[in-house]
Amino acid sequence: MPHPHLHLDPKAREEAKRRLLSAKGHLEGVLRMLEDEGVYCVDVLKQIKAVQGALDRVGELVLRAHLRDHVATAHGRGDVEEIVEELMEALKYR
Repeated sequence: MPHPHLHLDPKAREEAKRRLLSAKGHLEGVLRMLEDEGVYCVDVLKQIKAVQGALDRVGELVLRAHLRDHVATAHGRGDVEEIVEELMEALKYR
């Protein structure tokens, strides 16, 4: 049984959007930097790390919402195994 709802409270949803926009800006910066042959490699690495950090924080927000709103309530719905498998599948890409 799929669980199609993203249960993020409005504050967390706005925080996720803000962080993704920040990551987008950093990523666009990396692309611009790669056009400049004089760019220092360490500066590119710092920008890449900023993108990764922003994405990790958004992932944490979504994971926390999933744990709270789906995993913690799975027993009551009777879909513990399905929820565990979904989460394991998602986490293998981390």
